[in-house]
Amino acid sequence: RHLLLKLRASGPLTVAEYMREALTNPGQGYYTRRGGVGESGDFITSPEMSQVFGELIGIWYISEWMAAGKPKAFQLVELGPGRGSLTDDILRVFKQLASLLSKCDISIHLVEVSPRLSEIQAQMLTGGKVQSSPRDDAVYMKGISKTGIPISWYRDIQDVPQGYSFYLAHEFFDALPIHKFQRTEKGWREVLIDEDPEVPDQLRFVLAPSSTPAMQNFIQPEETREHVEVCPEAGVLIQRLAHRVEKDGGAALIADYGHDGTKTDTFRGFQNHKPHDVLKAPGTADLTADVDFSYLRKMTQGRTATLGPIKQREFLKNMGIDLRLQVLLQNSQDTATQEQLHHSYDMLMNPKKMGDCFKFFALVPHHRLTHPDQKDNPQPRVPLVPVAGFSELSVK
Repeated sequence: RHLLLKLRASGPLTVAEYMREALTNPGQGYYTRRGGVGESGDFITSPEMSQVFGELIGIWYISEWMAAGKPKAFQLVELGPGRGSLTDDILRVFKQLASLLSKCDISIHLVEVSPRLSEIQAQMLTGGKVQSSPRDDAVYMKGISKTGIPISWYRDIQDVPQGYSFYLAHEFFDALPIHKFQRTEKGWREVLIDEDPEVPDQLRFVLAPSSTPAMQNFIQPEETREHVEVCPEAGVLIQRLAHRVEKDGGAALIADYGHDGTKTDTFRGFQNHKPHDVLKAPGTADLTADVDFSYLRKMTQGRTATLGPIKQREFLKNMGIDLRLQVLLQNSQDTATQEQLHHSYDMLMNPKKMGDCFKFFALVPHHRLTHPDQKDNPQPRVPLVPVAGFSELSVK
C-alpha cells in the first residue's frame, strides 16, 4: 500500500529506491521486521553452515596482523553481522590463540541497522548482557563478549572510530540497492518499477522514457553488456574502506556471490529458501543482486591494493579447510556429527553449491604486496609474507 501510494504520487521508482524501501523501510522493511537468516528463515549463510568457515576467517585476520608486525591494538569491524555466528566463531579462534594475542588490545565493532538482528547478535555474543545508549549516540549498544572482548554496535560505518582495523563484509554488499540499465535502440535507458495498469495492486518493470541522472553518472562509455546493474552505495562504501585501510592500515575482506564485470541481470528474491518474484509482496522476501567486483576494484581508485575475486572453495582450500576438517573428524566419535561435518564441507566447497558462486576479495595496503622504494637502504629486502587465502597454502 505504501509503495502504491508513493508510485501514484510521484511516478515510477528506480530499482534502488524499491530495494531500499522493501529491505530497510522502518515499519515494513524485510531486514527491520524479519531478517530471516538460518534454517528457519529465508536463506542460509556459510557461517550458519559450519563453524570452520568463521574459524578460517579468524585465522586470516591473525595472519594479516602478524604480517603487519603485530600492532598493539586492532579493531575487528563487521558490516551486517547477521545473527552474529561469524563473529562468534572468530572470537573462539582469538580465544584459542590467546597466548599469541595476549599483548594486543582487541575490540569488536558491529555495523547493524536492524534492531531485531542486533538483539540476536547481543544474545549470541554476550549472553544478552548489553547496555543501550541514547538514540543520538553513535554507539547505540555496548557489551563484553563471553570471551571478555568489548563489543560496540553502530548504525553506520562512519560512526566506527578510526584506527588500525580489520573489516569484514560477508553477504553484505549483495543487499545494497542497485540501479538497472538496459541498452535499447535509442541508447541506454534505466529500468524502473511502476504500477501495472492492467492488474490491480501489481507492480511491473518499465523503461524510463528518457535519460535519468543515474544513467548519466553510472554507465561507463566502454560498457559492452546489454544489461547492467550498478550499486552506487557499494562504490561509496568501498571508497570509505579503501580510505581507512590506506590511512590507518589493516585490511578488508569481502565475501559474497558476484562476478568480475561479466554478468547482466542478477536481481532476485528469496523466501523460505526458494526463489521469489522480486515484485511480489515487497518486504516479505530478501532481495539481492550479484556483486560486481570489477566495479569495486575501480572505485578503490588505487588507494589500496586489491586481491581477488577468487572462488570460495579456492580461498578456503588455501586457508587449510581440509586439514581442519580432518582434525574435527578425528576429534568426533559421533556418527551424526561426522555426517554434519561432511555435509557442511560439501555445501561450502562443492562447485555446484557455494564453492564457485561465492567469491573472496580483499583490500590491503600497497606496502603489504610491494616493498616501499629502498633507494637509501642497501640492505637486502626481507621477502614479503604472502597474503593467506589468496595464494596456495604450503603446509609446514
